[in-house]
Amino acid sequence: MNNVYAISEIVGTSDKSIEDAIDQAVGVAGQSIRNLDWFQVSELRGHIKDGRVAHYQVSLKLGFRYEAKSG
Repeated sequence: MNNVYAISEIVGTSDKSIEDAIDQAVGVAGQSIRNLDWFQVSELRGHIKDGRVAHYQVSLKLGFRYEAKSG
């Protein structure tokens, strides 16, 4: 069976790391979006404070699969 996907764009944030920002975003989205199958990082940003990285922002595209009705 072929799949049909929708794409949602979200932004994850973290003061720890890029990976943590991704994990946080996918974890929260997964609480309300079913059938998440993949993500794509589309943009990386950050906040600098006192000459150091203070915060990471990661824009993600999330792919989630539509459920086909049986019958």
